[in-house]
Amino acid sequence: MTAADSPRSQAAYPHQITERLRFGDTDMQGHINNAVFATLFESGRVAFLYDPGRGLPPDGTQFVIAELTIRFERELMFPGDVSVASGVGRIGKSSLTLVQGLFAGDQRVASCRSAIVLTDLTTRRSTSLPKSARERFEALAIRA
Repeated sequence: MTAADSPRSQAAYPHQITERLRFGDTDMQGHINNAVFATLFESGRVAFLYDPGRGLPPDGTQFVIAELTIRFERELMFPGDVSVASGVGRIGKSSLTLVQGLFAGDQRVASCRSAIVLTDLTTRRSTSLPKSARERFEALAIRA
């Protein structure tokens, strides 16, 4: 699933957070700067992957980003709040594809796809997702 293929409906994503746009997020054109979109997606990604209630990542491991693609779809203006919606698009042996949408009201303004790899803290190499993590991620899959 590419960033462009991500769901346009916010309801399709199992995890959501709300972020407030700041005046300092704007650029010379008066809209939210493109770099801020990456920060908003990061906030959603961190809330999704490191929610203490999920027990992720497993002890002795961490998640790293191997690839990040953002598709800008609409202009976003200050002031306001946005929703960062996240869900799992694919689960691999040691990785997953995180699919995200950025919503202002009911409009998707950007989409993001990240390849996330579970790595061992000691060896700094990828390591297999344990069954418990796979089950948690399966429960957080995008609902088509």
